[in-house]
Amino acid sequence: MGRYFGTDGFRGKAGVGLTADHAYQIGRFLGYYYGRGHRATIVVGKDTRRSSYVLEYAISAGMAASGADVHLLHVTTTPSVSYMARNGAYDCGVMISASHNPFYDNGIKLINGDGEKMDEGVISLVEDYLDGKLMLDGEILEQLPMASGDAIGCIIDDVAGREQYAQYLISLVQHSFQGKRVALDCANGSAWKLAPQIFEALGAEVHTIHANPDGLNINMDAGSTHIGALQRYVVENHMDVGFAFDGDADRCLAVDENGNVVTGDHIMYLYGCYLKSLGQLANNTVVTTVMSNFGLYKALDEVGISYEKTAVGDKYVYENMVKNGHCLGGEQSGHIIFSQHARTGDGILTALMIMEAMLAQGKTLTQLAAPVTIYPQVLINVRVHDKKTAQDDADVQAAVDAVANTLGDTGRILVRESGTEPLIRVMVEAPDHDQCQALAQQVVDVVIAKGHAV
Repeated sequence: MGRYFGTDGFRGKAGVGLTADHAYQIGRFLGYYYGRGHRATIVVGKDTRRSSYVLEYAISAGMAASGADVHLLHVTTTPSVSYMARNGAYDCGVMISASHNPFYDNGIKLINGDGEKMDEGVISLVEDYLDGKLMLDGEILEQLPMASGDAIGCIIDDVAGREQYAQYLISLVQHSFQGKRVALDCANGSAWKLAPQIFEALGAEVHTIHANPDGLNINMDAGSTHIGALQRYVVENHMDVGFAFDGDADRCLAVDENGNVVTGDHIMYLYGCYLKSLGQLANNTVVTTVMSNFGLYKALDEVGISYEKTAVGDKYVYENMVKNGHCLGGEQSGHIIFSQHARTGDGILTALMIMEAMLAQGKTLTQLAAPVTIYPQVLINVRVHDKKTAQDDADVQAAVDAVANTLGDTGRILVRESGTEPLIRVMVEAPDHDQCQALAQQVVDVVIAKGHAV
């Protein structure tokens, strides 16, 4: 974790933890860093929260002041910025969004010219500049030189870039959606225009909810983190399927025709099976994080699909996929990566691929997701004096081993350190919720008895 940037960008309360000055200075750095030796070009997108406009103008001004040309996609999705960064010959991309957070938060996500999350080395340099101690090319640069004359960059509206991305997604679909009734929960966020436009172009009868952003209602009781409204809508209006996006549309959860939630774990299973049936599941492997449900692994075992587990974060999923040549991975939360089509989680793409799997196989979403039984899960967070000391304690480890032995192949226990807080997280999955609670508490009791808890 960096001083400002976490695993998913620089995030904070807009105007407090993340200010227009932060954005301007980040823009100044990016314009200068990528403009050494040529005029940099940078693509910028934003979500619908009110503060996104302030941050968009500030970061763009900083880039142009350093000599970069800036192309504004305006309100768009994080995956579309990734797509344009790698296909539009840009030096890098920026998405202004706090994803699923409330409207009063915001964030700055940095994307490299390959459409991937920015390299840690470059992010460290950004942070050094924000702290006034940038060392670059053997020189300390407390302030970067300002461009002047015709070296000053220009800022260009590039709505066509959004259309290019939409056409790309449409081109990936092999089946008509004609006759399918599809509900879309756009979370009053980035997907509010783009997702309905794409589904309508493919022939679906589209019904939208939470597609009236006002700058303050993004993610408010809406989208993939508040999916109850979509569940009710699908059942009451006899939809064939529903899809819920988050604020920047890099994740998607689904609702089947009976109103049941289809998680990222279900999606990885059903699409992994579909690719396997086509002989296209690279290495016969799906990449998950350690927080995927035990039920997913049981279902994958049943159909002979292998899996790998990474640390929590789609960044780590993607790194594993690239390193090992896997083509499908993701998180329970709905960040799904189809590496043959995208370099990041893409909510709209995920929805389209689910539709493809349904239509190609002539099955409902209920039928495709049915083999995955989601096991009850209990997660207890314990605030501790020192995370590593607590987790490495021999008695704590013995308690964890005892729970694992009790569960055998009927469940699992996972104890891990929080990446951002002084917590260790004790998670147990088992067929029965009360059993989960009791077994997790056994480990917590040892942590407390050994004096690690605060």
